Amino acid sequence: MTKQSIILGIESSCDETACAIIEQNGNILGNVISSQASIHAPNGGVVPEVAAREHLTAIRPVIKETLKQAGLSFEKIDGIAATGGPGLIGGVLIGTVTAKAIASACNLPYYAINHLEGHALTARFTHKLKFPYLLLLASGGHTQLLSINALGDYERYGTTLDDAAGEAFDKGAKILGLGYPGGPAIENAAKIGNPDAIKLPIPRQRYNDCHFSFSGLKTALAQAILKHPKPIPVADFAASLQATISASLANRSEIAMEKFVSSKLMPDEPVFVVAGGVAANKEIRRDLEYLATSKNFRMVLPPLEFCTDNAAMIAWVGMEYHLIGKHTGLDFAPKPRWPLDQEASPPPGRGVRK
Repeated sequence: MTKQSIILGIESSCDETACAIIEQNGNILGNVISSQASIHAPNGGVVPEVAAREHLTAIRPVIKETLKQAGLSFEKIDGIAATGGPGLIGGVLIGTVTAKAIASACNLPYYAINHLEGHALTARFTHKLKFPYLLLLASGGHTQLLSINALGDYERYGTTLDDAAGEAFDKGAKILGLGYPGGPAIENAAKIGNPDAIKLPIPRQRYNDCHFSFSGLKTALAQAILKHPKPIPVADFAASLQATISASLANRSEIAMEKFVSSKLMPDEPVFVVAGGVAANKEIRRDLEYLATSKNFRMVLPPLEFCTDNAAMIAWVGMEYHLIGKHTGLDFAPKPRWPLDQEASPPPGRGVRK
Protein backbone atom coordinates (compact mmCIF):
# COMPACT_ATOMS: atom_id res chain seq x y z
CA MET A 1 0.00 0.00 0.00
CA THR A 2 1.36 3.40 -1.03
CA LYS A 3 2.16 5.72 1.87
CA GLN A 4 -0.22 8.64 2.19
CA SER A 5 1.43 12.06 2.32
CA ILE A 6 0.37 14.08 5.35
CA ILE A 7 0.18 17.90 5.52
CA LEU A 8 -0.39 20.10 8.57
CA GLY A 9 -2.23 23.35 7.86
CA ILE A 10 -2.60 26.57 9.87
CA GLU A 11 -5.30 29.22 9.38
CA SER A 12 -5.17 32.60 11.19
CA SER A 13 -6.38 35.20 8.69
CA CYS A 14 -9.25 36.64 10.76
CA ASP A 15 -10.71 35.60 14.11
CA GLU A 16 -10.22 31.81 14.11
CA THR A 17 -6.97 30.16 15.10
CA ALA A 18 -7.13 26.79 13.39
CA CYS A 19 -4.96 23.79 12.66
CA ALA A 20 -5.69 20.63 10.69
CA ILE A 21 -3.85 17.56 9.48
CA ILE A 22 -4.96 15.91 6.24
CA GLU A 23 -3.94 12.92 4.16
CA GLN A 24 -3.66 13.02 0.37
CA ASN A 25 -6.86 10.97 0.03
CA GLY A 26 -8.73 13.82 1.77
CA ASN A 27 -9.02 12.05 5.11
CA ILE A 28 -8.81 14.55 7.99
CA LEU A 29 -6.76 13.19 10.89
CA GLY A 30 -7.07 16.22 13.16
CA ASN A 31 -9.04 19.46 13.00
CA VAL A 32 -9.10 22.07 15.77
CA ILE A 33 -10.55 25.60 15.71
CA SER A 34 -10.29 28.22 18.45
CA SER A 35 -12.87 30.93 17.79
CA GLN A 36 -12.65 34.53 19.00
CA ALA A 37 -16.31 35.33 18.25
CA SER A 38 -17.28 35.87 21.88
CA ILE A 39 -14.30 38.19 22.40
CA HIS A 40 -15.21 40.44 19.46
CA ALA A 41 -18.99 40.32 19.99
CA PRO A 42 -19.13 43.38 22.32
CA ASN A 43 -17.46 45.45 19.56
CA GLY A 44 -19.80 44.25 16.82
CA GLY A 45 -16.85 43.14 14.69
CA VAL A 46 -13.25 41.98 14.70
CA VAL A 47 -10.67 44.32 16.26
CA PRO A 48 -7.40 43.50 14.43
CA GLU A 49 -5.04 44.19 17.35
CA VAL A 50 -7.13 42.07 19.72
CA ALA A 51 -7.36 39.29 17.13
CA ALA A 52 -3.58 39.22 16.70
CA ARG A 53 -3.00 38.88 20.46
CA GLU A 54 -5.52 36.05 20.67
CA HIS A 55 -3.85 34.22 17.77
CA LEU A 56 -0.52 34.53 19.56
CA THR A 57 -2.01 32.98 22.70
CA ALA A 58 -3.94 30.22 20.97
CA ILE A 59 -1.73 29.01 18.15
CA ARG A 60 0.63 26.75 20.11
CA PRO A 61 -2.06 24.87 22.09
CA VAL A 62 -4.22 24.55 18.95
CA ILE A 63 -1.36 22.90 17.03
CA LYS A 64 -0.53 20.69 20.00
CA GLU A 65 -4.16 19.55 20.31
CA THR A 66 -4.37 18.82 16.58
CA LEU A 67 -1.29 16.61 16.71
CA LYS A 68 -2.74 14.84 19.74
CA GLN A 69 -6.08 14.35 17.98
CA ALA A 70 -4.28 12.84 14.98
CA GLY A 71 -1.99 10.73 17.15
CA LEU A 72 1.05 12.10 15.30
CA SER A 73 4.29 13.93 15.91
CA PHE A 74 6.03 16.36 13.55
CA GLU A 75 8.25 13.48 12.41
CA LYS A 76 5.21 11.97 10.62
CA ILE A 77 4.29 15.21 8.81
CA ASP A 78 5.41 15.74 5.19
CA GLY A 79 4.87 19.48 4.93
CA ILE A 80 3.58 22.61 6.68
CA ALA A 81 1.00 24.90 5.05
CA ALA A 82 -0.27 28.21 6.41
CA THR A 83 -2.45 31.05 5.20
CA GLY A 84 -0.13 33.70 3.77
CA GLY A 85 -2.93 36.15 2.94
CA PRO A 86 -5.22 37.84 2.27
CA GLY A 87 -6.46 38.78 5.71
CA LEU A 88 -5.71 40.79 8.84
CA ILE A 89 -1.95 41.10 8.65
CA GLY A 90 -1.31 40.53 12.38
CA GLY A 91 -2.95 37.12 12.37
CA VAL A 92 -1.45 36.16 9.01
CA LEU A 93 2.02 37.05 10.32
CA ILE A 94 1.61 34.85 13.39
CA GLY A 95 0.49 31.85 11.34
CA THR A 96 3.23 32.39 8.77
CA VAL A 97 6.06 32.76 11.29
CA THR A 98 4.86 29.70 13.21
CA ALA A 99 4.66 27.59 10.05
CA LYS A 100 8.11 28.71 8.88
CA ALA A 101 9.60 27.94 12.29
CA ILE A 102 8.18 24.41 12.31
CA ALA A 103 9.22 23.79 8.70
CA SER A 104 12.74 25.04 9.37
CA ALA A 105 13.19 23.16 12.66
CA CYS A 106 11.82 19.89 11.24
CA ASN A 107 13.39 20.26 7.78
CA LEU A 108 9.97 20.17 6.08
CA PRO A 109 8.71 21.95 2.96
CA TYR A 110 6.66 25.08 3.62
CA TYR A 111 3.59 26.16 1.65
CA ALA A 112 2.21 29.71 1.79
CA ILE A 113 -1.46 29.38 0.90
CA ASN A 114 -3.87 31.96 -0.45
CA HIS A 115 -6.87 31.93 1.91
CA LEU A 116 -9.22 32.35 -1.05
CA GLU A 117 -7.63 29.36 -2.75
CA GLY A 118 -8.45 27.36 0.36
CA HIS A 119 -12.16 28.12 -0.10
CA ALA A 120 -11.87 27.64 -3.86
CA LEU A 121 -10.50 24.09 -3.57
CA THR A 122 -12.50 22.87 -0.56
CA ALA A 123 -14.81 20.84 -2.81
CA ARG A 124 -11.74 19.04 -4.14
CA PHE A 125 -11.35 17.13 -0.86
CA THR A 126 -14.96 17.10 0.33
CA HIS A 127 -16.44 15.94 -3.01
CA LYS A 128 -13.38 14.71 -4.99
CA LEU A 129 -14.31 17.33 -7.57
CA LYS A 130 -12.40 17.59 -10.85
CA PHE A 131 -11.45 20.77 -12.69
CA PRO A 132 -12.93 22.95 -14.13
CA TYR A 133 -15.92 24.33 -12.22
CA LEU A 134 -17.64 27.62 -11.47
CA LEU A 135 -17.22 29.01 -7.96
CA LEU A 136 -19.18 31.54 -5.93
CA LEU A 137 -16.95 32.49 -3.01
CA ALA A 138 -19.01 34.39 -0.45
CA SER A 139 -17.37 35.13 2.89
CA GLY A 140 -16.96 37.88 5.46
CA GLY A 141 -14.45 39.86 3.42
CA HIS A 142 -14.84 38.53 -0.10
CA THR A 143 -17.59 37.92 -2.63
CA GLN A 144 -16.31 36.66 -5.98
CA LEU A 145 -17.30 34.54 -8.96
CA LEU A 146 -14.46 32.58 -10.54
CA SER A 147 -13.83 29.86 -13.07
CA ILE A 148 -11.60 27.31 -11.31
CA ASN A 149 -9.72 25.89 -14.28
CA ALA A 150 -6.79 24.01 -12.71
CA LEU A 151 -4.48 24.25 -9.72
CA GLY A 152 -3.18 27.82 -9.72
CA ASP A 153 -5.27 28.75 -12.79
CA TYR A 154 -8.27 30.88 -11.80
CA GLU A 155 -10.29 33.35 -13.91
CA ARG A 156 -12.19 35.97 -11.96
CA TYR A 157 -15.57 36.87 -13.46
CA GLY A 158 -16.59 39.31 -10.76
CA THR A 159 -15.69 40.64 -7.34
CA THR A 160 -17.09 43.01 -4.73
CA LEU A 161 -16.72 46.72 -5.36
CA ASP A 162 -17.10 47.64 -1.67
CA ASP A 163 -18.68 45.58 1.11
CA ALA A 164 -18.78 41.80 0.75
CA ALA A 165 -21.91 39.73 1.46
CA GLY A 166 -20.61 38.72 4.89
CA GLU A 167 -20.03 42.37 5.79
CA ALA A 168 -23.60 43.17 4.75
CA PHE A 169 -24.83 40.53 7.20
CA ASP A 170 -22.56 41.79 10.00
CA LYS A 171 -23.41 45.45 9.50
CA GLY A 172 -27.10 44.70 9.04
CA ALA A 173 -27.14 42.72 12.28
CA LYS A 174 -25.42 45.58 14.08
CA ILE A 175 -28.01 48.09 12.80
CA LEU A 176 -30.80 45.76 13.94
CA GLY A 177 -29.18 45.17 17.34
CA LEU A 178 -28.80 41.44 16.72
CA GLY A 179 -25.16 41.06 17.70
CA TYR A 180 -22.07 39.47 16.19
CA PRO A 181 -21.41 37.41 14.12
CA GLY A 182 -24.14 38.82 11.93
CA GLY A 183 -24.74 35.94 9.52
CA PRO A 184 -26.12 33.45 12.05
CA ALA A 185 -27.92 36.24 13.94
CA ILE A 186 -29.75 37.44 10.82
CA GLU A 187 -30.58 33.89 9.74
CA ASN A 188 -32.01 33.03 13.15
CA ALA A 189 -34.12 36.20 13.38
CA ALA A 190 -35.35 35.75 9.81
CA LYS A 191 -36.95 32.39 10.61
CA ILE A 192 -40.09 34.12 11.91
CA GLY A 193 -39.93 37.12 9.59
CA ASN A 194 -41.64 37.98 6.31
CA PRO A 195 -39.03 38.41 3.53
CA ASP A 196 -41.48 40.50 1.47
CA ALA A 197 -42.36 42.90 4.29
CA ILE A 198 -39.60 45.44 3.65
CA LYS A 199 -38.69 46.54 0.14
CA LEU A 200 -34.92 46.75 -0.24
CA PRO A 201 -33.07 47.32 -3.55
CA ILE A 202 -31.21 44.38 -5.09
CA PRO A 203 -27.66 45.75 -5.68
CA ARG A 204 -26.45 46.14 -9.30
CA GLN A 205 -29.48 44.36 -10.71
CA ARG A 206 -29.42 46.63 -13.78
CA TYR A 207 -25.78 45.84 -14.63
CA ASN A 208 -24.94 42.95 -16.95
CA ASP A 209 -21.74 41.92 -15.20
CA CYS A 210 -20.66 39.66 -12.34
CA HIS A 211 -19.56 42.30 -9.83
CA PHE A 212 -21.13 42.75 -6.40
CA SER A 213 -21.86 45.77 -4.22
CA PHE A 214 -23.45 45.65 -0.76
CA SER A 215 -22.59 49.00 0.87
CA GLY A 216 -25.70 50.67 -0.54
CA LEU A 217 -27.86 47.87 0.83
CA LYS A 218 -26.63 48.63 4.33
CA THR A 219 -27.58 52.30 3.82
CA ALA A 220 -30.99 51.34 2.43
CA LEU A 221 -31.63 49.14 5.46
CA ALA A 222 -30.75 51.94 7.87
CA GLN A 223 -32.99 54.41 6.04
CA ALA A 224 -35.89 51.94 5.94
CA ILE A 225 -35.60 51.49 9.71
CA LEU A 226 -35.67 55.27 10.27
CA LYS A 227 -38.82 55.64 8.16
CA HIS A 228 -40.66 52.65 9.62
CA PRO A 229 -43.25 53.16 12.39
CA LYS A 230 -42.17 51.94 15.82
CA PRO A 231 -41.80 49.32 17.13
CA ILE A 232 -39.46 47.97 14.46
CA PRO A 233 -40.36 44.43 13.25
CA VAL A 234 -36.78 43.14 13.53
CA ALA A 235 -37.63 39.67 12.19
CA ASP A 236 -39.19 41.16 9.05
CA PHE A 237 -36.17 43.40 8.46
CA ALA A 238 -33.81 40.46 8.98
CA ALA A 239 -35.78 38.25 6.59
CA SER A 240 -35.94 40.99 3.97
CA LEU A 241 -32.21 41.70 4.21
CA GLN A 242 -31.38 38.01 3.92
CA ALA A 243 -33.67 37.59 0.90
CA THR A 244 -32.15 40.63 -0.82
CA ILE A 245 -28.57 39.43 -0.32
CA SER A 246 -29.60 36.02 -1.62
CA ALA A 247 -31.27 37.58 -4.67
CA SER A 248 -28.12 39.55 -5.45
CA LEU A 249 -25.92 36.47 -5.21
CA ALA A 250 -28.28 34.53 -7.47
CA ASN A 251 -28.59 37.38 -9.96
CA ARG A 252 -24.82 37.72 -10.42
CA SER A 253 -24.31 33.95 -10.40
CA GLU A 254 -26.79 33.51 -13.25
CA ILE A 255 -24.71 35.84 -15.43
CA ALA A 256 -21.55 33.95 -14.45
CA MET A 257 -23.17 30.63 -15.38
CA GLU A 258 -23.93 31.93 -18.87
CA LYS A 259 -20.31 33.07 -19.21
CA PHE A 260 -18.94 29.76 -17.94
CA VAL A 261 -21.14 27.74 -20.32
CA SER A 262 -19.84 29.73 -23.29
CA SER A 263 -16.18 29.27 -22.28
CA LYS A 264 -13.82 26.89 -24.06
CA LEU A 265 -13.31 24.95 -20.81
CA MET A 266 -16.99 24.05 -20.49
CA PRO A 267 -17.19 20.42 -19.22
CA ASP A 268 -19.90 17.92 -20.19
CA GLU A 269 -21.55 18.45 -16.79
CA PRO A 270 -21.08 22.02 -15.52
CA VAL A 271 -20.60 22.26 -11.76
CA PHE A 272 -21.42 25.23 -9.54
CA VAL A 273 -19.65 25.34 -6.17
CA VAL A 274 -20.67 27.71 -3.39
CA ALA A 275 -18.03 28.17 -0.68
CA GLY A 276 -17.20 30.58 2.14
CA GLY A 277 -18.96 31.46 5.37
CA VAL A 278 -22.05 32.95 3.71
CA ALA A 279 -22.60 29.57 2.03
CA ALA A 280 -23.60 28.25 5.46
CA ASN A 281 -26.85 30.25 5.21
CA LYS A 282 -29.62 27.74 4.49
CA GLU A 283 -31.89 30.11 2.53
CA ILE A 284 -29.01 31.21 0.30
CA ARG A 285 -28.09 27.58 -0.30
CA ARG A 286 -31.69 26.77 -1.28
CA ASP A 287 -32.00 29.76 -3.63
CA LEU A 288 -28.70 29.02 -5.36
CA GLU A 289 -29.54 25.33 -5.66
CA TYR A 290 -32.79 26.26 -7.39
CA LEU A 291 -30.84 28.51 -9.78
CA ALA A 292 -28.26 25.82 -10.50
CA THR A 293 -30.96 23.26 -11.30
CA SER A 294 -32.74 25.67 -13.62
CA LYS A 295 -29.47 26.29 -15.49
CA ASN A 296 -28.54 22.58 -15.67
CA PHE A 297 -25.58 22.93 -13.30
CA ARG A 298 -24.74 20.35 -10.66
CA MET A 299 -24.64 22.16 -7.32
CA VAL A 300 -21.84 21.29 -4.90
CA LEU A 301 -22.02 22.60 -1.34
CA PRO A 302 -19.17 21.74 1.04
CA PRO A 303 -20.29 20.62 4.52
CA LEU A 304 -21.10 23.57 6.79
CA GLU A 305 -17.98 23.09 8.94
CA PHE A 306 -15.81 23.63 5.85
CA CYS A 307 -17.64 26.74 4.65
CA THR A 308 -16.44 28.97 7.46
CA ASP A 309 -12.70 29.59 8.00
CA ASN A 310 -10.87 26.37 8.80
CA ALA A 311 -7.40 24.89 8.48
CA ALA A 312 -8.43 21.71 6.65
CA MET A 313 -8.86 23.71 3.45
CA ILE A 314 -5.42 25.29 3.93
CA ALA A 315 -3.82 21.89 4.55
CA TRP A 316 -5.54 20.53 1.44
CA VAL A 317 -4.20 23.26 -0.87
CA GLY A 318 -0.79 22.61 0.66
CA MET A 319 -1.29 18.96 -0.24
CA GLU A 320 -2.15 19.80 -3.85
CA TYR A 321 1.07 21.79 -4.23
CA HIS A 322 3.04 19.16 -2.30
CA LEU A 323 1.97 16.47 -4.75
CA ILE A 324 3.34 18.45 -7.71
CA GLY A 325 6.52 19.36 -5.82
CA LYS A 326 5.89 23.12 -5.64
CA HIS A 327 6.80 24.57 -2.24
CA THR A 328 7.31 28.13 -1.01
CA GLY A 329 10.60 29.72 -0.01
CA LEU A 330 11.08 30.72 3.62
CA ASP A 331 11.58 34.31 2.45
CA PHE A 332 7.86 34.57 1.63
CA ALA A 333 6.28 37.82 2.92
CA PRO A 334 2.65 37.69 4.11
CA LYS A 335 0.18 39.54 1.89
CA PRO A 336 -2.79 41.47 3.30
CA ARG A 337 -4.17 41.49 -0.29
CA TRP A 338 -3.59 38.56 -2.61
CA PRO A 339 -5.90 38.18 -5.66
CA LEU A 340 -6.48 34.67 -6.96
CA ASP A 341 -6.56 35.89 -10.56
CA GLN A 342 -3.41 37.96 -10.96
CA GLU A 343 -4.40 38.95 -14.51
CA ALA A 344 -7.91 40.22 -13.74
CA SER A 345 -8.69 43.74 -14.91
CA PRO A 346 -9.57 46.18 -12.12
CA PRO A 347 -13.36 46.34 -11.73
CA PRO A 348 -15.13 49.72 -11.82
CA GLY A 349 -15.24 51.90 -8.75
CA ARG A 350 -13.12 52.38 -5.68
CA GLY A 351 -12.58 50.35 -2.52
CA VAL A 352 -11.99 47.17 -4.49
CA ARG A 353 -11.53 43.94 -2.57
CA LYS A 354 -9.22 41.61 -4.48
